[in-house]
Amino acid sequence: MSAVARPAQASVRALRESDLNAVMVIEERGYPYPWTRGIFLDCLRAGYPGLAMEEDGLLVGYALLSIAADEAHLLNICVDPLNQSHGRGRQLLRAIVGLARDRGVQRVFLEVRPTNTPALSLYHSEGFNEIGRRPRYYPAADGREDALVMAIELVADDIDRMPPL
Repeated sequence: MSAVARPAQASVRALRESDLNAVMVIEERGYPYPWTRGIFLDCLRAGYPGLAMEEDGLLVGYALLSIAADEAHLLNICVDPLNQSHGRGRQLLRAIVGLARDRGVQRVFLEVRPTNTPALSLYHSEGFNEIGRRPRYYPAADGREDALVMAIELVADDIDRMPPL
């Protein structure tokens, strides 16, 4: 299927343990320092909400949150590099933020590498703001890389104000 013929929306559903083989393939393709299967398993078994994005029956992305009181932390979000640049990341980000909102969350936090300009651009365009920096947070080829801390405040009509996909 050509990029032009791709459907506008992929389907999103709850992430399950049975998805982890596909998650690990994407995680290893998407990150130089991927999470381990054990980390994903621990998150799911602890009850952290997660989403799986599917297209044509194949997993193409996932996201995981932790929620405490009225705050959420976006722990991991990834779209398979083979399926990027088709609006999938934006769709998945909106879905996981919507899930947080549905659970009464008022604020969502995340960390991102300053060198990850596509992700930074997406987060800014969706209303996340930089609120801080965590020094030496991420492993990097030359030691450690800082993380930018970003947050979005959720209000009831945020979805109504978001631009269309």
